[in-house]
Amino acid sequence: MTATTLQSAIHGAPSSVAVIVPSKPNPLTVTYKDLVAEVNSFQKKLAAIGISQGSPVSIATVNSYEFIISFLAASWQRGIAAPLNPAYKQEEFEFYIEDVKTAIILVPKGAYQAGSPAVKAAQKFHAAIAETYWDATKNEVALDVKELGQLQGKPAQPLLTPQPQDIALILHTSGTTSRPKVVPLSHRNLTRTMYNIKATYQLTPQDRTMLVMPLFHVHGLLCGLLAPLLSGGSMVVPPKFSAHDFWVDFATHKANWYTAVPTIHQILLKHPTPNPLPKIRFIRSCSSPLSPTVFYALEKTYKAPVLEAYAMTEAAHQMTSNPLPPAKRKPGTVGIGQGVEVVILDDAGNLVPRGQEGEISIKGENVTKGYLNNPEANKSAFTKSGYFRTGDQGKLDEDGYVVITGRIKELINKGGEKISPIELDNILTRHPAIGEAVSFAIPDEMYGQEVAVAVVLKSGGQRVDAEELKKWVGEKLAKFKVPKKVYFTDVMPKTATGKIQRRIVAEEMVKKEGRAKL
Repeated sequence: MTATTLQSAIHGAPSSVAVIVPSKPNPLTVTYKDLVAEVNSFQKKLAAIGISQGSPVSIATVNSYEFIISFLAASWQRGIAAPLNPAYKQEEFEFYIEDVKTAIILVPKGAYQAGSPAVKAAQKFHAAIAETYWDATKNEVALDVKELGQLQGKPAQPLLTPQPQDIALILHTSGTTSRPKVVPLSHRNLTRTMYNIKATYQLTPQDRTMLVMPLFHVHGLLCGLLAPLLSGGSMVVPPKFSAHDFWVDFATHKANWYTAVPTIHQILLKHPTPNPLPKIRFIRSCSSPLSPTVFYALEKTYKAPVLEAYAMTEAAHQMTSNPLPPAKRKPGTVGIGQGVEVVILDDAGNLVPRGQEGEISIKGENVTKGYLNNPEANKSAFTKSGYFRTGDQGKLDEDGYVVITGRIKELINKGGEKISPIELDNILTRHPAIGEAVSFAIPDEMYGQEVAVAVVLKSGGQRVDAEELKKWVGEKLAKFKVPKKVYFTDVMPKTATGKIQRRIVAEEMVKKEGRAKL
């Protein structure tokens, strides 16, 4: 590896475009020379108020140029970037600010005077507060400090140079089965993933991505932002995903690829196809299972290869991916290891034969060394031989492609029969009336667990009732896999990043049923 820190990993030519913010009436276009100069300038501002090695810098802004600058500057100053969803409520901000011991929180212009949830949470824990925004009058990203909090009286710090082992980024797991765990990712972890992603998709300075995944999530940060910067390419960065504006901005600013969760792909498919169709080199899908139905619809509609990948926060995002043509891509799989060793282990930590199911486990320079202040979680997450247990059940097919069959704790155990919810989801979404389907376990007196499913019907499509769906599934799967309960819903509950969590869906459907009975 020739670069070991984010600082030295930006490889674009000085005059080439790095970032385009499609603001109206005039987009903001930034070259690599301007980007590096702005990061250096912002780093000096952070150093002046006392940010130094190990200082957690929470960033609670939407996708924007100021987010990019503040994230890079904090890590270059050997601080720890801690991005937060700007849509959080005060109680959520309080949890994360206290958990990471935030030194300063960066919020949008006007948030301080408005007393935003992030501001109130920061005040509770005496964190410094600053508004950050693009100041067009000064042609710079502003750092307008409103309260110094715990930084009060701290002397200005020298400009620092990050080291490979420094923690550059802190994120939390989604907490689907327990309290969210703190994942520290070093400059070395991030840089390795950047190189892996660049190699997987053969990214070059000619590539430009449409960055619509939120930057407070590892998907957007690593694949949408950092890997393109490593390759010398560029990105179009709207403040949020808009199906109405997506293809207009994509074509106007000459993007040629994008990465997103399946939810975004499905939303785009429901909107008119752009005409003329822009040239798309590839479409990447990650962070949630992509049904083969959506895979084929994307390829047919957009005339581009669809590459499903597999990632985790603990692995600094990407672990596996389907490769670019002419190599084989397989719908229903998440591809092969990309700079990461992938194995399937049994409960005792032993390798299982090819084709047999077990726990997907990984090893690589991109993987975190362990959760912060959580020895019990680390003990169960890492094997004695150093593999990280993903918590996902799966297998390797005859070509070594990874097939995920479910979260180990989400597998439906019906009287000893283990049922993969992903298998059932994929079958259900093949039904012409179904737009989305999420399968999960519900308690059952006889079997311990039974199969339930929540479905969203396609708008304007055919009607179908629960008994018809059960019959349809029964024609394609074993009888014990047929859902006992079918919930119909207009909107599928999702996380802020568009990810479907089965536990949350199950809870929402049961609550809705309870309210309906009142």
